Parts: sequence; structure tokens; C-alpha cells
Amino acid sequence: MSDDARDIRLARAYLLAVAEPPSPALAALVDDCGPVEAACRVRCGEVPDAVARETAARSGIEVTGADLASAAKSGARLIIPEDEEWPGWPLLSLRVADGRGVAGMTSPIALWGRGAARLDAVFERAVTVVGSRAASGYGEHIAGEWAYALAQGGVTVLSGAAYGIDGVAHRGALAAGGVSAAVLGCGLDAGYPAGHQTLLRRIAERGIVLSEYPNATPPARHRFLVRNRLLAALSAGTVVVEADRRSGARNTASTATALGKAVMAVPGPLTSRTSSGCHEMIRAGTATLVISADDVLEHIGRLGADLASPAERPQRGTDGLSGDALRVHEALQPRAGRPVEWIATESGVPAAKARAVLCALELDGLSQRCESGWRRGAGRGRRDTG
Repeated sequence: MSDDARDIRLARAYLLAVAEPPSPALAALVDDCGPVEAACRVRCGEVPDAVARETAARSGIEVTGADLASAAKSGARLIIPEDEEWPGWPLLSLRVADGRGVAGMTSPIALWGRGAARLDAVFERAVTVVGSRAASGYGEHIAGEWAYALAQGGVTVLSGAAYGIDGVAHRGALAAGGVSAAVLGCGLDAGYPAGHQTLLRRIAERGIVLSEYPNATPPARHRFLVRNRLLAALSAGTVVVEADRRSGARNTASTATALGKAVMAVPGPLTSRTSSGCHEMIRAGTATLVISADDVLEHIGRLGADLASPAERPQRGTDGLSGDALRVHEALQPRAGRPVEWIATESGVPAAKARAVLCALELDGLSQRCESGWRRGAGRGRRDTG
């Protein structure tokens, strides 16, 4: 690594530590003068008032090469926009939204990651799956099955590693031998959630675990809300499996909408509180109703290449009947036979025509001769139970 590249990496590590994300004023300064110069100005206090407000509390922090080496020993690495693997295309949505004046949509200055997978490869084809922590059995089934199917189709399943829907989605993708990715609202070494440490290690083995926050940063509610913009931005679309009317999953979906990403919601029981947020989004038209992993793939997939197959409709033996044939068939009784004249009167089809139709229906097993006339048949290939 050249001295210039090392200086840029150290500068971005410092800038990531010195301000609480998303720090729009600091990000604008970096865009204006570059990370090395921006870091120098922050240390010297020679910054605009907006940047000073974001950095004053931590401007005395020092980040050295030894800090990066220590992070590397714990399995963490700093990924910066100057790296070839930086996911610039999906994160472009943040820059566009920020340019339109949408609050809180600043692109990250850098990202801490655990896992050897390249970010550009991981997020080339990805979908975010989120939902309630207090998930129902129905929600967990949908999240796990769909994540499994999406991963089998080569799609990265991205989520927040929380209990409930998030964790099930990660496990579903890993069970399929696919790639999963997680974005945390704390440092990579925070040990949160405590019950998902093994899961996070498994995610890192095949995919990547990301955070904007340096090691030792504890979890906090506002950090999860800030994190949600990355969950929305890094994928082609967000699927909400279960969500209350006010929830982190709804926040991620709203962010995805602001970024121009696809937003999908899974319908659930009308009496289920954990599906009320999904129903509200579908009713308001802010989310597309999806009922299968194929539906999700169609919405986030390649144009014209990932189309969902039409659902198969149940077939009936009478599907091909119309006009006189349908009227005659409906006049037949399932058990009791009736003479042709009775059938003609009941159906309104002349007797001669009705007789010809009955013979044609008999060929398909839809009518049967009996001692008292004609009765309804069970259809070709089905046993007569009359």
C-alpha cells in the first residue's frame, strides 16, 4: 500500500470516528477537499460551523495505523470509497436523495466490515428482508423459505441481524448455501445481539457484516434508525415480511421509498398486529403485495429475465364447456337419472339438440346413461361414486 493510500485510509477512519453518522456537513467537507485535508482541518478546528457542531465532541480522538492493525486482528477491515470493491452503484441512491434535500440520506464516509467477501460482488444482486422482532410462526416461515429460495437464485439476502424476521432470513440464506449480509447499528465488536454472535460469524464466513461505527461503539436506538438507510440503499429492494404500524421495518421501507427502491410487503392475517403495518403499506400503495419469492425476484431482478411464472389455476373437467353444452350439463342431476325431455325443459335446449349434447358429454365422462335416463358423470378418469 502506498503512503498516499495509507493516509487516505487513516483519514477516513478518523473521520468515521470523529462524528456520529450520517454527519452531512462533514461528508460535504470531504467531498469538497478530500479526506486527508478534511481530517487535517477537523483536527485544527478550521472548519465551518456546521462541521464543528458535528465533530467538536470527538475532534481530539486519534486514529493510527496501530488502530487499524488492531482492528484487523479482530477480523475487521475498513472499506473506503477509494477501494475497487466499494459499492458505489447501490450507494448512489443516497447521493441522489441527499442532493434532492432528503434529510438523513448522506452516503457513508467509510464502512467497517468483517468477512472476506467483496462488497461490489455481494451487493451486485441483493434484496433486503426485514420485519418484526416479535415475529409470528407464519412470518418466520415466510422469511426463512423466501430467503432460502432467493439465495438459491444467487441473490444476497441483506438484513439487520436482529431477533425475529432478520435472524430467520439470514439463516434461510445460509441454509441454502448462499450469501447473506448484515448491517449493524453498533461496532462490530459490540457483541449485539448477544444471541446472534454465532450467526454473525457464519454470515461473515460467506458474506459480510458491516457497520459505520468503530469498534467499542455500543448499540443505541438512533444508531439503528441511521443504519436503516444502508439496509435500504445497498439492495435493489426491501421486503417487509411482518411489521407493526410503527416499527424499524416500516422505517427501512420508508427510506427505501425515498431512495426510489422497490418496496414489497407480505400480507398476513387481518387480525395479526404484526401484519398491520404491511397491510397499511399495501392499502396506501407504498408497497407492492408479494406472495412468493418469485414475485420478489421479479421486482428486484433483471428486466425481462427474472419474471415470475403465472400461478397455475385449478383445472375442472367442465372448463371447456360453454353454451348449450354447459346448460345441459348443469341440468343433469348427480345421482338421479332424468329423461331427455326433462333435461331439455330444465336447460332450455331443444330435445334433439340436448340428446346430441348428452352423447358428446358422455365421451368425456361428463354424462352417464342409466335406467331412468341421463345423470351427471364424474369426468374422464374418475371413479363413479353414484
